[in-house]
Amino acid sequence: MRAVVIANGWLNQAIVLSPEDLLIAANGGARHCLEKGLHPAYVVGDMDSLDSEQVARLESQGSQFVRYPSRKDQTDLELAVDLAQNLGYSEVLILGALGARWDQTIANIMLPAARPALRISLLDGDQEIHLLRSGEQIRLPGKAGDIVSLIPLAGTASGIRTHNLEYPLEGEDLFIGSTRGVSNVMTASPASVDLGNGYLLCIVHHL
Repeated sequence: MRAVVIANGWLNQAIVLSPEDLLIAANGGARHCLEKGLHPAYVVGDMDSLDSEQVARLESQGSQFVRYPSRKDQTDLELAVDLAQNLGYSEVLILGALGARWDQTIANIMLPAARPALRISLLDGDQEIHLLRSGEQIRLPGKAGDIVSLIPLAGTASGIRTHNLEYPLEGEDLFIGSTRGVSNVMTASPASVDLGNGYLLCIVHHL
């Protein structure tokens, strides 16, 4: 079961949904849905990015509104992700999470760190972002020449093993603040990354 959450940032790709997907708009992400003729099942947030006409159109399409006050402890995107989890979804694809505000962008990238029960991916055009936690493995489809960057979070990411990358890691560590893991290259598909301990961002740039 996959939930697709559309945020209010830059949307740099077509939106391809499966019939089983649950579409959730995080506040202004509903504007992206309206522009692309999509009907979100839920619209979540304080609605400060939508005007009355847009709200009326979404309501006429059957969207359910989950409203929050403007003074709250979570961003609209975090609330939308939590809604997906509360509805029983274990996989969440986030679109439109990156944008001009660095604070929002960094916070959005960090969202998966506190949700071990969810498999969360962020997609932006030809780039995708995944977060690995201790003991996890990820397979990264792509093609030879695609760029794969591994960036540790919250200290050292240790015991990293990779497969089908030009510069392999064989049980080695990456340290926070070091750029050693940036701009590796996929030699065949799929590449894979295993993490022993820590948190590791896996970013793929499909060329």
